[in-house]
Amino acid sequence: MNYLLPLLSVLLGYGIALFLQPKNKKNLKLLLAFSGSFLLSLTVVHLLPEVYESHSNSIGIFIMIGILFQIILEFFSKGAEHGHVHGHETMVQIPWLLFISLCIHAFLEGLPVSHHHHLALGIGIHHLPIAVILTTFFIKSQLNKKAIFAFMLTFALMTPLGTFLADALPMVNTYYTEITAIVIGILFHISSTIIFESSEGHKFNIAKISMIILGVALAYFI
Repeated sequence: MNYLLPLLSVLLGYGIALFLQPKNKKNLKLLLAFSGSFLLSLTVVHLLPEVYESHSNSIGIFIMIGILFQIILEFFSKGAEHGHVHGHETMVQIPWLLFISLCIHAFLEGLPVSHHHHLALGIGIHHLPIAVILTTFFIKSQLNKKAIFAFMLTFALMTPLGTFLADALPMVNTYYTEITAIVIGILFHISSTIIFESSEGHKFNIAKISMIILGVALAYFI
């Protein structure tokens, strides 16, 4: 399941966008709010206590490195990691900067999954609406269908690849705490941004607050 959940969530999102072509952006934004709160709660409740148990004074530094690294990635991806894509200009080829930055992000998210199996579920829930939004964006931009499939399939494989290499490479286990702290910083930035960007004008309403509370509660009881 560590490999399948992140993989299938992206492919499911791709299929939903391709065949169902959802028009209701409000439902997607509510799902984004849920995924952001779920991911943030998993990070705070499960990942954060573990890395601070190492008693390393540098943990906070690595978390900040993760936050800054994600900000740099978003300079190239334009915020696609949290469903923030705009424009409908025609594309003749894959947007490579978006592709590379998104794949790096997804790969890094997979590294701690081998030690935290519940994180696979959180990443899967996080990637589902992102996949729907990205695929819809590419379709409207008239990107070649084969290029869209190649983009989304590669994106789907990145998180399982990160999990596989974390299991296979001894070096990842040697520096597991530091790597996880960096990923925590990435997840902090992504999840908090999703929560505040998932409604127009950054306004909170009952539906959004309910989804956020539900995400936090479910992550706590996993």
